[in-house]
Amino acid sequence: MRSPSSISVGMAVAISCIVTPSIDANKSFQPRRIAFASRKQQQTICSTTQQQCDASIFNTVLDLRGGASNRKRKKGGRTASLYSSSQTKKKSTAKTATGKAKVKGSVKEEPQKSAVSDTLTKYKAILPLTRVYITMVGIVTLLGLVLGEELAQGLLALDPIRTLYGLELWRPLTAACFLGPPSIGWLMNAYYLFEYGSSLERGFGTAQHLLFLGIQIAFLSVCSAFFGQPFFAQSVITSMLHVLSRSMPNQQVKWLIFTVPYWTLPYGLMASDVLQAGSAAAALPHVMGILSGHLYFFHKNIWPKVGGEDWLFPPQFLSRKLDGAGGGDDRSKSKESISNALKARKKGRGKKLGGS
Repeated sequence: MRSPSSISVGMAVAISCIVTPSIDANKSFQPRRIAFASRKQQQTICSTTQQQCDASIFNTVLDLRGGASNRKRKKGGRTASLYSSSQTKKKSTAKTATGKAKVKGSVKEEPQKSAVSDTLTKYKAILPLTRVYITMVGIVTLLGLVLGEELAQGLLALDPIRTLYGLELWRPLTAACFLGPPSIGWLMNAYYLFEYGSSLERGFGTAQHLLFLGIQIAFLSVCSAFFGQPFFAQSVITSMLHVLSRSMPNQQVKWLIFTVPYWTLPYGLMASDVLQAGSAAAALPHVMGILSGHLYFFHKNIWPKVGGEDWLFPPQFLSRKLDGAGGGDDRSKSKESISNALKARKKGRGKKLGGS
């Protein structure tokens, strides 16, 4: 039988054995917990670094493709993009000498003109008598299309019997305005009518040009009735060209591929019409126009130089009405005014077919 002292010593040893491993376990467990915590922190740091790297790569790709980025843009910076407009202009701010921005007035944008309004503006810019003549040509051509060829011939053509005895006084006017049905030749004749008529009206004045047209229509009506020509608009155009060419006879102009003196141009146009028609009868309207134009030019420019009197001038009231107060004061300078008008019209421009 053991004594109490030996029992107490044994219990103390047993307790020390039990406590010591627990202390060792605690001591050995503590470093493992610390090692586990540091590994977790390393994983957290690595995952954070990986996210930053991925975000950086993503931002770089977006920058290259022109997309939005999570980076904060600098104030006033711009981001170029393949999809951005390349026509965007930088706003330039003008500054004064003191460095302050200039105050700019409000700039009103001019409304864009349509084709119709632009055409009307050009139409209103034509000289008045030439504008009236061209308008009459358009109306007569439209009537010819609506009525048909036969009915148009019976209503618009020059008929001396109906004009004198039937008092159909519009027939000389419609005969002077009818250029035939719309075609390439119609367009060329209308263009010549505009160019030559504008030049003569600019050089003579509206009142003198009105007198010129009146003389041409009266003389050509008699000639057309004698030769049986129902229309003589082509003759009026040739008479205009003849007067212009006689005003500047030696000026070199371009016709087709040739450079010819201006006075030969009416004969060149007559020859081209004869060749196109294949008949000498096509020269008759040009011959009548040359004779009619020369009748006016002779009495206006040649006859006064040999001692005759210039009686081809409009009344004073008509000149004041159409040309203003001093419309009839420079009748002796018609040749110079025509020359100046043609030179002003041709300044800076190439010479066209027909000398216009």
